[in-house]
Amino acid sequence: MTTLRTWTETIPTDAPEGDGTLTWDSTTIVLVQAEAGGRTGLGWTYAPAAAAQVVDGLLADVVTGRDALAPESANDAMVRAVRNAGRPGLVAMAISAVDIALWDLAARLQDVPLHRLWGVDPDPVEVYGSGGFTTYDDDRLRTQVEGWCELGLRRVKIKIGESWGSRVDRDLERAALARKVAGDPRDDGADLFVDANGGYSAGEAIRVGRALEDLGVVWFEEPVTSDDLPGLARVRDGVTADVTAGEYGYDLTYFQRMAPSVDCLQVDVTRCGGYTEWRRIAAAAHAQHVPLSGHCAPYVSLPVAAASPGLRHLEWFHDHVRIEQRLFDGCPDPIDAHLTPSDAPGHGLTLKQPR
Repeated sequence: MTTLRTWTETIPTDAPEGDGTLTWDSTTIVLVQAEAGGRTGLGWTYAPAAAAQVVDGLLADVVTGRDALAPESANDAMVRAVRNAGRPGLVAMAISAVDIALWDLAARLQDVPLHRLWGVDPDPVEVYGSGGFTTYDDDRLRTQVEGWCELGLRRVKIKIGESWGSRVDRDLERAALARKVAGDPRDDGADLFVDANGGYSAGEAIRVGRALEDLGVVWFEEPVTSDDLPGLARVRDGVTADVTAGEYGYDLTYFQRMAPSVDCLQVDVTRCGGYTEWRRIAAAAHAQHVPLSGHCAPYVSLPVAAASPGLRHLEWFHDHVRIEQRLFDGCPDPIDAHLTPSDAPGHGLTLKQPR
């Protein structure tokens, strides 16, 4: 018999942060604990605090009292229960946090890691450094990229598309700086990724993407808004870098629609519907021969990422690394650019200060 409890924490960034279309100075994490049989499962999402109200007001009654060993059934029940509230966005984030907690609980009740529950013998998962915010000056950008390279990461990503794509010269200058610091990948340097967060139009993105080819950029994330599937496909056909998107996907159908327009789908386990929906998305993407990359929330994503066919890598996002290493035990730095799923029960993460 399952019960839920929620709480939130807002953690300031260590410096002002921004991307192509947004700036921020803090990140809120909404946490969920699911309890049954003397065990506790833990899940979370990065969302406004109102997501906790969604859990308490719309989801808790649906989950409470259900079989703790049937998280997929609970997920389906939650989706049915939020029909009139609308599933995408905040509601999907709340469902994701609960679903993660329920899977963690189910595995802990059976005293097995999640990958064993899913019948998978996982390999280590490659992570790539992610940050490089448009608000950083050159010194801070240089220091961050150097830190990733010193840690042994082989791929690094910075933000571009500053001020809705209106500062292309600075975008290219910052990318050139990141390339200089990261080195040449043909000589043990790191691959360079960029993320515009939908800041460009399709024509602008193609022009920028072609300029970035001289820097060897191999990953162009959200060159246009993810709502513009024809625009994503147009950019993909006009540049040599892989065009990627998907971080705002809240259900399987979204990813099925997007798959023909991109080279790689980015799935965020704290938004897409949790472990249950991620696994469905991974199966569908594999059937369409489209690879996956995990978006943000690296440590809670790791178990399901390691269990997914066609996975490329996992985003080691600066903000979420700070938060997860601060709040949870079980969050080591990568070794040789990889994280290895824990053999501890569940996802292997526990609160440093139990609530």
